Amino acid sequence: MPDALELLATRRSSRVIDLIEPGPSADELDTILTIASRVPDHGKLAPWRFIVFEGEGRARAGAKLADVLAEADPGVSEKRLEDERGRFLRAPVVVAVVSRAAPHVKIPEFEQLMSSAAACQNLLIAAAALGYGATWLSEWPTYDAAARAALGLETFERITGFIYIGTATQKLEDRPRPDLAAVVTRF
Repeated sequence: MPDALELLATRRSSRVIDLIEPGPSADELDTILTIASRVPDHGKLAPWRFIVFEGEGRARAGAKLADVLAEADPGVSEKRLEDERGRFLRAPVVVAVVSRAAPHVKIPEFEQLMSSAAACQNLLIAAAALGYGATWLSEWPTYDAAARAALGLETFERITGFIYIGTATQKLEDRPRPDLAAVVTRF
């Protein structure tokens, strides 16, 4: 297991096309999800939940998204429908992080949404700590009410991100990171 600071300093998202089997075992996935749930959460609301797409469930979810597309656009190409059917087959495991942010007497919805985003980041870090590649994507189902409903979301819920997890076939070179002088001010 890498040193925590080294892991945080070098973590890099994998490309979804580079994620293959094996994915995390059931125990490893439980560890990843446990770590994902250990985020700042003002009011202890747990304003997020996880939908895990694995095994045959990935194909079922993709078929539902293809149905949503076909209903919205009867002229959609068969190629596009096939791509949708394979959307969640691109990695061994996909976790949708679902924001349940809602009006609260003390906790602003924005804070609840940030807790959900922190859960996405913890998923990425935990996967990397276990040696897996992972990437956080927002894709069209995030913004489409019919797609969200097809994946089992309530009308008030939103997708914070889809986290694709698997064994990375490529180690990507680091990309340029912001110069601290350009993003840090001291008051």
